[in-house]
Amino acid sequence: MSLLSYLINGISLGSVYAIIALGYTMVYGIAKMLNFAHGDVIMVGGYVVFIMTSGMGLPPVLAVLVSMLVCTVLGMVIERVAYKPLRMAASPLAVLITAIGVSYLLQNLALLLFGANTKSFKSVVTIPPLVLAEGQLTISGETIVTIIACIVIMAGLTLFIKKTRAGQAMLAVSEDKGAAQLMGINVNGTIALTFAIGSALAAVAGVLLCSTYPSLSPYTGAMPGIKAFVAAVFGGIGSIPGAMIGGILLGIIEILGKAYISSQMADAIVFAVLIVVLLVKPTGILGKEIQEKV
Repeated sequence: MSLLSYLINGISLGSVYAIIALGYTMVYGIAKMLNFAHGDVIMVGGYVVFIMTSGMGLPPVLAVLVSMLVCTVLGMVIERVAYKPLRMAASPLAVLITAIGVSYLLQNLALLLFGANTKSFKSVVTIPPLVLAEGQLTISGETIVTIIACIVIMAGLTLFIKKTRAGQAMLAVSEDKGAAQLMGINVNGTIALTFAIGSALAAVAGVLLCSTYPSLSPYTGAMPGIKAFVAAVFGGIGSIPGAMIGGILLGIIEILGKAYISSQMADAIVFAVLIVVLLVKPTGILGKEIQEKV
């Protein structure tokens, strides 16, 4: 029964990684950029909910919606101010350094505003735990909500990409920006929409993460952001189903590593598994090898 409990916890943690990884994989797939500030948007989303619920007494659902709105605007501002000027002419290295700079900027702003002390985060989930197997297995409400949220977000995002004009525009831009622009697609607007969606998902992931592990600091999003990037690469960066598969597998590996090997070595195990996977299949689980014309 303990193995089943570990697997459920791993799926729950992996679902958070998957939601975060969707932001990475969408931005890379469409804009061919690595937004390493994405993890810190998670932290911003957590602080917004913390202020709304603990400081202002707003209902959790309303606080989450406000957090999604704030992070959506933040993501669009980051794209417009930091990335758009570099997108046409700058090298990928310049974009990467800028992303790291934005990440440290958000962390230090949070330090100035909220201090370095870890805040106790009150869970926004009010669903009671589910008790199974005559009390031998208990699934927390946070775990249930996290897994359901991941499935709903994944299904909704897939339908959005396949069934809407904006989603089709994203697919076109991801294939060829120049051709998409010639066909009348607003490339800049499409990329901005991608950042907006990814940042809104980061807010949801931040709330779910802080509800499951009830603490919040300016560095809350740093390691989950890196692990979510690993999950995106693991599943095949640029692939939306790959982000979900990679996130869930990564969560299971991490929880089982903590339970059966060493809690201190869990992170090292996660990255070691990634190295092995990339040695065997460099494009990731669902990634496709792209032929470049010379």
